[in-house]
Amino acid sequence: MIRVPNVRVVDEDGSQLGVMPTFQALQTAQERGYDLVEVAPTASPPVVKFLDYGQFKYEQARKDKEARRNQRSVEFKEIRLKPKIGKGDFDTKVRRAIGFLEDGDRVKVTVQFRGREVSHAYIGRDLLLRFGDLIKEHGTVDRQPLLEGRSMSMTVASNHKPKVVQAPPARGEAPPVEQAPQPAAGG
Repeated sequence: MIRVPNVRVVDEDGSQLGVMPTFQALQTAQERGYDLVEVAPTASPPVVKFLDYGQFKYEQARKDKEARRNQRSVEFKEIRLKPKIGKGDFDTKVRRAIGFLEDGDRVKVTVQFRGREVSHAYIGRDLLLRFGDLIKEHGTVDRQPLLEGRSMSMTVASNHKPKVVQAPPARGEAPPVEQAPQPAAGG
């Protein structure tokens, strides 16, 4: 599948064999029992390597799977408020938002207006600004309060790094065993 006349060849150990014609590189790879794989197609001349392609694809899939296992995507959590929210309910929503921010998630705080409440949008704006002041140690306000239809919202980004959640072990693997501390020998 390599269609260029000359290639730079790297053998299975990583040492360079130099620039040679493509057909000669392919013959050398077949003699050694390897596949000829193009690793840098944009180089001049392109770089090829002697590899066991099946083993290479298997290792690549394993690395990708391991990387996916240890990553965590940042989620968008939403907290909804009403303009006439009580003090206790407001404090509960603030604590909930702080929990989300400590987990590394982004939070969208929305005040929903009903009926003629929208004519007093300043109440919702003050509520969101107060909310932002209470959580400023855990996150920064990305987007200031903005009225959109019958709701006003602002977004808050976390100051904390996302926590990595370990994926459950695959079938057939034993779960990790925690060691109990051993008592000190006394006497």
